[in-house]
Amino acid sequence: QVQLVESGGGLVQAGGSLRLSCAASGRAFSTLNMAWFRQAPGAEREFVAAISWSGGRTYGADSVKGRFTISRDNAKNAVYLQMNSLKPDDTAIYYCAADYATWTRRNEYAYWGQGTQVTVSS
Repeated sequence: QVQLVESGGGLVQAGGSLRLSCAASGRAFSTLNMAWFRQAPGAEREFVAAISWSGGRTYGADSVKGRFTISRDNAKNAVYLQMNSLKPDDTAIYYCAADYATWTRRNEYAYWGQGTQVTVSS
């Protein structure tokens, strides 16, 4: 079993930055593929970025490319999402997700955190 806890959300003005963290507990974090998703009010959950178990491969949604960066520290059992140049459209609950096999932009990860709210004011 894997438990995920997100932190780092908050209120920020447009153009600002936030760094989200996801702390994982459970076995073999270094073999987990990790991802970030987000869900805005009234919208479906959407993919933001993913990183492979080794950290060697990453990819992100077109809407965040050049602004958001996903990274991980396997020694700390943590994954991060650095968000720069934030826009009001980035306002959402951000979720951390993990899976030992899946590495996809689809909503198919086995483990999910409770989410952290990010609000970007204009």
